[in-house]
Amino acid sequence: MVPAIALASAGEAAAEVGFESYPVAPGYRVNVRSGPGTNYSIVKVLPYDAIVWIRCQCPGTTITGPYGTTDIWDCIGNGQFVSDAYVKTGSDGYVANRCG
Repeated sequence: MVPAIALASAGEAAAEVGFESYPVAPGYRVNVRSGPGTNYSIVKVLPYDAIVWIRCQCPGTTITGPYGTTDIWDCIGNGQFVSDAYVKTGSDGYVANRCG
């Protein structure tokens, strides 16, 4: 079982209340970018078996990953985006509000 706060300290986890959590594809270390595309800088790399909280989603660079090909990017924090192709949301579409 993956701990619910695999990516966050207890204080950060409390800040995620109200957002749904989703697992990152097993066996992958996923790049977190400053915006919704590969042209944005990498701000950190998620560890294996990470859990992310999706705050909102938006279109960006089309990516192919373990969960298909998509242009949906998940905002997991302020200025932190990962391709939805690496997050197991159970859907090929949007599962959160669009980023505004």
